[in-house]
Amino acid sequence: MNPQRRQFFLAAGAAVGGFGAMAARASTADPSASSGPSGEPADGSAPTNDAGQANEPAADAKRAPSPSDGARRGNPIAVSTYSYWRYRADAETSVDRCIDLAARMGFDAVELLEKQMHRKDNAFLQSLKRQALCAGLDLCGMSTHQDFVSPDAAERKANVRLTIDSIELAYKLGIPIIRVNTGRWGTSRNFNELMKNRGIEPPLPGHTDKDAFPWVIDSLRECLPVAEKCGVILGLENHWGLGRTPEGVLRIVDAIDSPWLRVVLDTGNFLEDPYEKLAALAPKTVFVQAKTYFGGGTWYTLDLDYPRIAEILHGVDYRGYISLEYEGRDPAAVAIPKSLALLRKSFTY
Repeated sequence: MNPQRRQFFLAAGAAVGGFGAMAARASTADPSASSGPSGEPADGSAPTNDAGQANEPAADAKRAPSPSDGARRGNPIAVSTYSYWRYRADAETSVDRCIDLAARMGFDAVELLEKQMHRKDNAFLQSLKRQALCAGLDLCGMSTHQDFVSPDAAERKANVRLTIDSIELAYKLGIPIIRVNTGRWGTSRNFNELMKNRGIEPPLPGHTDKDAFPWVIDSLRECLPVAEKCGVILGLENHWGLGRTPEGVLRIVDAIDSPWLRVVLDTGNFLEDPYEKLAALAPKTVFVQAKTYFGGGTWYTLDLDYPRIAEILHGVDYRGYISLEYEGRDPAAVAIPKSLALLRKSFTY
């Protein structure tokens, strides 16, 4: 080797060795010398204390996200397609049209009313999914109808099949929850009479509510294997029949004791002392339907305190959807945006 080149490499090696010794001394004197710019180890491993244990996160890293961090400011607000129809002959609106209206009004999601779906062929279902995605909306839930309050086993079996069909329909739409009912005795002449009697109706002759609870529990149990397979929660609503009281809803949910059967909480279906009853169901609630009555209700009007309801739900850390069910007499085009503003303001964190 050229003597000059040999001398150069010897000098370079000495310099590197000197820097290594300096780094070692610095590391001994200052543990932060081996850390990255924010104090974490340069090799990406977890910071440790003097005992070699991982350090606890700083207090501000543990706190709940806030709007100042860019976090969501409140519960996502959905609208049920029922709000645009309300079973009025002069207001029938297709679900695809409802999705368009919901997007224009500024909702976060849409809950479908199955009875409102004029088509259920696969091409139409996939077009609804595409429409919602392009509009920036979730298809967050679907309200279904069934009736298990019947002494006729064949009739209950038919309603189990109907509910399973609804579960599979929700699965095709990518919807994670369907609203289910207990059903009712059917001894009222019509729904108007039921509402006139505040949702109370007598059992069929020779039967009691005690007879009916096992019918409902067994029927819902039959639906659960399909619900779990499809990843679709059954949300039992406080909706007349055996679900008219929180005790009735919880009797069924607790008896089945499955993560695939939970509660859909309707704010407008407890006609007396609503807040205590809503609080009783809140811990098992996975979806909320919020009633408004601008212009007066179709059957009745409740003056609901939505900030108070939000406080009840946030007290059990409910962060899920609030789905508007508008049930007033004012035109939907006026009342639904007003309802959205009310719910958006009330359900902030």
